[in-house]
Amino acid sequence: MSAPTLPTTVTAPGTPAGSTRTVVPDGDGPGGLPVTPLRLTVVQARAVPGQVATNSRRAADGALRAARRGARLIVLPELHVGGYHLPGVPAAAVPADDAGAVTDHRLAPLAEVAATRRVTVLVGAAVRHPDGRLTNSVLVADPAGIRVGYDKQHLWQDEATVFTRGRSAGTLTVDGWRIGLGVCYDMSFPEHARASALAGGHVYLAASAFAAGTEHRAGVYLAARALENTVYTAFVNPVGGPPERPCRGGSALWGPDGRRLGVRRGDREGMLSHDLDPAELARVRGFLRMLAQVRAG
Repeated sequence: MSAPTLPTTVTAPGTPAGSTRTVVPDGDGPGGLPVTPLRLTVVQARAVPGQVATNSRRAADGALRAARRGARLIVLPELHVGGYHLPGVPAAAVPADDAGAVTDHRLAPLAEVAATRRVTVLVGAAVRHPDGRLTNSVLVADPAGIRVGYDKQHLWQDEATVFTRGRSAGTLTVDGWRIGLGVCYDMSFPEHARASALAGGHVYLAASAFAAGTEHRAGVYLAARALENTVYTAFVNPVGGPPERPCRGGSALWGPDGRRLGVRRGDREGMLSHDLDPAELARVRGFLRMLAQVRAG
Protein backbone atom coordinates (compact mmCIF):
# COMPACT_ATOMS: atom_id res chain seq x y z
CA MET A 1 0.00 0.00 0.00
CA SER A 2 1.46 3.37 -0.95
CA ALA A 3 1.47 6.18 1.59
CA PRO A 4 -0.53 9.28 0.82
CA THR A 5 1.41 12.50 0.51
CA LEU A 6 0.44 14.87 3.29
CA PRO A 7 0.34 18.64 2.75
CA THR A 8 3.63 20.29 3.60
CA THR A 9 1.96 23.03 5.65
CA VAL A 10 -0.83 23.13 8.19
CA THR A 11 -2.25 25.84 10.37
CA ALA A 12 -0.82 25.52 13.87
CA PRO A 13 -2.75 26.18 17.10
CA GLY A 14 -2.10 29.58 18.59
CA THR A 15 -1.03 31.22 15.32
CA PRO A 16 -2.90 34.06 13.63
CA ALA A 17 -5.72 33.04 11.31
CA GLY A 18 -4.43 32.12 7.90
CA SER A 19 -0.84 31.48 9.02
CA THR A 20 0.73 28.07 8.65
CA ARG A 21 3.35 25.87 10.20
CA THR A 22 5.55 23.62 8.11
CA VAL A 23 5.40 19.89 8.66
CA VAL A 24 8.94 18.54 8.48
CA PRO A 25 9.00 15.14 6.76
CA ASP A 26 11.56 12.73 8.18
CA GLY A 27 11.19 9.43 6.40
CA ASP A 28 12.19 7.86 3.14
CA GLY A 29 8.68 7.14 1.89
CA PRO A 30 6.06 9.35 0.24
CA GLY A 31 4.74 12.06 2.52
CA GLY A 32 7.67 11.65 4.88
CA LEU A 33 6.40 8.30 6.19
CA PRO A 34 8.74 5.46 7.15
CA VAL A 35 9.32 2.61 4.71
CA THR A 36 9.87 -0.39 6.99
CA PRO A 37 8.16 -1.59 10.20
CA LEU A 38 9.74 -0.86 13.56
CA ARG A 39 9.47 -3.22 16.50
CA LEU A 40 8.87 -1.18 19.65
CA THR A 41 9.14 -2.80 23.08
CA VAL A 42 8.21 -1.17 26.37
CA VAL A 43 9.83 -2.70 29.45
CA GLN A 44 7.72 -2.55 32.60
CA ALA A 45 10.46 -2.66 35.21
CA ARG A 46 11.17 -2.31 38.91
CA ALA A 47 13.83 0.10 40.18
CA VAL A 48 15.59 0.27 43.54
CA PRO A 49 15.62 3.90 44.75
CA GLY A 50 19.14 5.31 44.72
CA GLN A 51 20.80 2.22 43.24
CA VAL A 52 22.00 3.50 39.88
CA ALA A 53 24.30 0.57 39.04
CA THR A 54 21.65 -2.01 39.96
CA ASN A 55 18.95 -0.26 37.97
CA SER A 56 21.27 0.13 34.98
CA ARG A 57 21.96 -3.61 34.99
CA ARG A 58 18.23 -4.34 35.17
CA ALA A 59 17.59 -1.99 32.28
CA ALA A 60 20.36 -3.64 30.29
CA ASP A 61 18.96 -7.11 31.00
CA GLY A 62 15.50 -6.04 29.83
CA ALA A 63 16.90 -4.36 26.74
CA LEU A 64 18.91 -7.44 25.85
CA ARG A 65 15.87 -9.71 26.12
CA ALA A 66 13.89 -7.29 23.95
CA ALA A 67 16.68 -7.04 21.37
CA ARG A 68 16.88 -10.83 21.12
CA ARG A 69 13.18 -10.77 20.22
CA GLY A 70 13.75 -8.30 17.41
CA ALA A 71 13.13 -4.96 19.13
CA ARG A 72 14.78 -1.95 17.52
CA LEU A 73 13.45 0.66 19.97
CA ILE A 74 13.18 -0.14 23.69
CA VAL A 75 11.66 2.14 26.33
CA LEU A 76 11.89 2.01 30.15
CA PRO A 77 10.04 4.10 32.78
CA GLU A 78 10.51 7.60 34.11
CA LEU A 79 13.52 8.06 36.45
CA HIS A 80 14.29 4.33 36.23
CA VAL A 81 18.04 4.87 36.59
CA GLY A 82 17.71 6.27 40.13
CA GLY A 83 14.17 5.22 40.97
CA TYR A 84 11.18 7.53 41.34
CA HIS A 85 11.85 8.71 44.90
CA LEU A 86 12.11 12.50 44.97
CA PRO A 87 14.08 12.84 48.25
CA GLY A 88 16.83 10.67 46.80
CA VAL A 89 16.88 12.12 43.30
CA PRO A 90 19.85 14.54 43.68
CA ALA A 91 22.15 11.80 44.97
CA ALA A 92 21.11 9.45 42.15
CA ALA A 93 21.59 11.94 39.30
CA VAL A 94 23.96 11.18 36.44
CA PRO A 95 26.18 13.95 35.01
CA ALA A 96 25.97 15.26 31.45
CA ASP A 97 28.47 17.47 29.65
CA ASP A 98 27.69 20.62 27.66
CA ALA A 99 26.81 18.53 24.59
CA GLY A 100 24.46 16.30 26.60
CA ALA A 101 26.75 13.28 26.55
CA VAL A 102 26.58 10.98 29.60
CA THR A 103 29.62 8.81 30.42
CA ASP A 104 28.79 7.60 33.94
CA HIS A 105 30.50 4.22 34.43
CA ARG A 106 27.43 2.88 36.24
CA LEU A 107 25.57 2.94 32.93
CA ALA A 108 28.17 0.79 31.16
CA PRO A 109 25.91 -2.32 30.93
CA LEU A 110 23.24 -0.30 29.15
CA ALA A 111 25.77 1.26 26.78
CA GLU A 112 27.17 -2.18 25.97
CA VAL A 113 23.79 -3.67 25.06
CA ALA A 114 22.93 -0.70 22.83
CA ALA A 115 26.29 -0.92 21.06
CA THR A 116 26.55 -4.69 20.64
CA ARG A 117 22.91 -5.26 19.66
CA ARG A 118 22.68 -2.08 17.53
CA VAL A 119 19.45 -0.93 19.20
CA THR A 120 18.13 2.31 20.69
CA VAL A 121 17.19 2.24 24.37
CA LEU A 122 15.33 5.07 26.11
CA VAL A 123 15.43 5.22 29.90
CA GLY A 124 14.41 7.82 32.47
CA ALA A 125 17.06 9.43 34.69
CA ALA A 126 17.75 12.47 36.80
CA VAL A 127 20.49 14.44 35.05
CA ARG A 128 22.86 17.04 36.49
CA HIS A 129 23.91 19.57 33.84
CA PRO A 130 27.17 21.57 33.89
CA ASP A 131 25.29 24.76 34.84
CA GLY A 132 23.89 23.02 37.94
CA ARG A 133 20.38 22.33 36.61
CA LEU A 134 18.80 19.04 37.65
CA THR A 135 16.34 17.68 35.10
CA ASN A 136 13.94 14.76 34.84
CA SER A 137 15.21 13.38 31.56
CA VAL A 138 15.09 10.63 28.98
CA LEU A 139 18.49 9.17 28.16
CA VAL A 140 19.10 7.76 24.69
CA ALA A 141 21.50 4.80 24.53
CA ASP A 142 22.45 3.71 21.02
CA PRO A 143 25.60 2.53 19.22
CA ALA A 144 27.02 6.08 19.42
CA GLY A 145 26.88 6.13 23.24
CA ILE A 146 24.53 7.63 25.84
CA ARG A 147 23.17 11.15 25.68
CA VAL A 148 20.31 13.25 27.05
CA GLY A 149 17.42 13.03 24.59
CA TYR A 150 14.84 15.14 26.37
CA ASP A 151 14.23 17.05 29.63
CA LYS A 152 10.68 16.93 31.01
CA GLN A 153 8.85 20.20 30.39
CA HIS A 154 5.74 19.78 32.57
CA LEU A 155 6.64 18.97 36.18
CA TRP A 156 4.09 17.27 38.41
CA GLN A 157 3.49 19.10 41.72
CA ASP A 158 6.45 18.36 44.07
CA GLU A 159 8.74 17.64 41.12
CA ALA A 160 8.98 21.40 40.61
CA THR A 161 10.83 21.71 43.95
CA VAL A 162 13.53 19.31 42.72
CA PHE A 163 13.84 19.71 38.96
CA THR A 164 14.25 22.50 36.43
CA ARG A 165 11.81 22.43 33.52
CA GLY A 166 13.12 21.34 30.14
CA ARG A 167 13.85 24.03 27.59
CA SER A 168 13.01 22.31 24.31
CA ALA A 169 11.23 19.41 22.67
CA GLY A 170 12.93 16.06 22.20
CA THR A 171 12.86 13.96 19.05
CA LEU A 172 14.94 11.22 17.51
CA THR A 173 14.79 9.11 14.39
CA VAL A 174 15.08 5.32 14.40
CA ASP A 175 14.95 3.40 11.11
CA GLY A 176 13.14 6.29 9.43
CA TRP A 177 10.56 6.63 12.24
CA ARG A 178 10.48 10.06 13.85
CA ILE A 179 9.89 9.71 17.59
CA GLY A 180 8.51 12.42 19.87
CA LEU A 181 9.60 12.11 23.50
CA GLY A 182 7.51 12.90 26.57
CA VAL A 183 7.71 12.13 30.27
CA CYS A 184 4.57 11.27 32.26
CA TYR A 185 2.73 14.57 32.97
CA ASP A 186 3.74 15.91 29.55
CA MET A 187 1.06 13.68 28.02
CA SER A 188 -1.63 15.66 29.86
CA PHE A 189 -1.04 18.62 27.55
CA PRO A 190 -2.34 18.08 24.00
CA GLU A 191 -0.01 20.76 22.66
CA HIS A 192 3.02 18.71 23.64
CA ALA A 193 2.23 15.73 21.44
CA ARG A 194 0.75 17.97 18.74
CA ALA A 195 4.03 19.88 18.38
CA SER A 196 5.82 16.60 17.77
CA ALA A 197 3.26 15.52 15.18
CA LEU A 198 3.39 18.86 13.36
CA ALA A 199 7.17 18.46 13.16
CA GLY A 200 6.69 15.23 11.24
CA GLY A 201 6.39 12.76 14.13
CA HIS A 202 5.09 9.23 13.68
CA VAL A 203 5.28 8.07 17.32
CA TYR A 204 4.83 9.71 20.73
CA LEU A 205 6.41 7.97 23.72
CA ALA A 206 5.76 8.72 27.40
CA ALA A 207 8.17 7.24 29.94
CA SER A 208 6.09 7.48 33.11
CA ALA A 209 5.68 6.76 36.81
CA PHE A 210 1.94 6.94 37.47
CA ALA A 211 1.18 5.99 41.08
CA ALA A 212 -0.96 2.91 41.71
CA GLY A 213 -4.62 3.65 41.06
CA THR A 214 -4.02 6.51 38.61
CA GLU A 215 -2.88 4.55 35.55
CA HIS A 216 -6.30 4.86 33.91
CA ARG A 217 -5.57 8.51 33.18
CA ALA A 218 -2.70 7.56 30.90
CA GLY A 219 -5.12 5.43 28.89
CA VAL A 220 -7.40 8.41 28.36
CA TYR A 221 -4.59 10.79 27.48
CA LEU A 222 -2.62 8.60 25.10
CA ALA A 223 -5.61 7.19 23.23
CA ALA A 224 -6.59 10.81 22.56
CA ARG A 225 -3.05 11.88 21.64
CA ALA A 226 -2.84 8.96 19.19
CA LEU A 227 -6.19 9.67 17.54
CA GLU A 228 -6.00 13.45 17.31
CA ASN A 229 -2.47 13.34 15.83
CA THR A 230 -2.74 10.01 13.93
CA VAL A 231 0.45 8.69 15.55
CA TYR A 232 1.37 5.60 17.51
CA THR A 233 1.63 6.26 21.25
CA ALA A 234 3.24 4.28 24.06
CA PHE A 235 3.00 4.37 27.86
CA VAL A 236 5.61 2.60 29.97
CA ASN A 237 5.05 2.53 33.73
CA PRO A 238 7.08 0.88 36.50
CA VAL A 239 6.11 -1.58 39.18
CA GLY A 240 7.12 -1.30 42.82
CA GLY A 241 8.77 1.81 44.20
CA PRO A 242 8.79 3.46 47.62
CA PRO A 243 6.06 2.22 50.02
CA GLU A 244 4.51 5.69 50.14
CA ARG A 245 4.25 5.84 46.33
CA PRO A 246 4.05 2.41 44.70
CA CYS A 247 3.38 1.92 41.00
CA ARG A 248 1.40 -0.89 39.41
CA GLY A 249 2.39 -1.01 35.74
CA GLY A 250 -0.36 -0.87 33.15
CA SER A 251 2.07 -0.15 30.28
CA ALA A 252 0.23 0.02 26.94
CA LEU A 253 0.42 0.87 23.24
CA TRP A 254 -2.09 2.62 20.93
CA GLY A 255 -2.41 2.77 17.16
CA PRO A 256 -2.79 5.93 15.05
CA ASP A 257 -6.59 5.60 15.11
CA GLY A 258 -6.64 5.55 18.93
CA ARG A 259 -7.19 1.78 19.27
CA ARG A 260 -5.32 0.13 22.12
CA LEU A 261 -2.93 -2.42 20.66
CA GLY A 262 -1.86 -4.09 23.90
CA VAL A 263 -1.58 -3.64 27.65
CA ARG A 264 0.64 -5.14 30.36
CA ARG A 265 -1.72 -5.67 33.28
CA GLY A 266 -0.83 -6.36 36.90
CA ASP A 267 2.08 -5.43 39.12
CA ARG A 268 4.69 -7.73 37.57
CA GLU A 269 7.72 -6.87 35.50
CA GLY A 270 7.53 -7.74 31.82
CA MET A 271 7.57 -6.53 28.25
CA LEU A 272 5.04 -5.46 25.65
CA SER A 273 5.95 -5.29 21.95
CA HIS A 274 4.33 -4.21 18.71
CA ASP A 275 5.53 -3.86 15.12
CA LEU A 276 4.78 -0.29 14.10
CA ASP A 277 3.54 -0.47 10.52
CA PRO A 278 4.02 2.33 7.97
CA ALA A 279 1.17 0.93 5.88
CA GLU A 280 -1.20 1.26 8.85
CA LEU A 281 0.00 4.81 9.46
CA ALA A 282 -0.64 5.64 5.80
CA ARG A 283 -4.05 3.95 5.84
CA VAL A 284 -5.24 5.87 8.90
CA ARG A 285 -3.91 9.20 7.69
CA GLY A 286 -5.64 8.58 4.37
CA PHE A 287 -9.07 9.00 5.95
CA LEU A 288 -8.41 10.67 9.32
CA ARG A 289 -6.99 13.97 8.16
CA MET A 290 -7.08 16.03 11.37
CA LEU A 291 -3.34 16.63 11.42
CA ALA A 292 -3.37 18.10 7.91
CA GLN A 293 -6.50 20.18 8.63
CA VAL A 294 -5.61 21.75 11.98
CA ARG A 295 -6.59 25.42 12.11
CA ALA A 296 -6.14 28.17 14.68
CA GLY A 297 -9.12 28.67 16.94
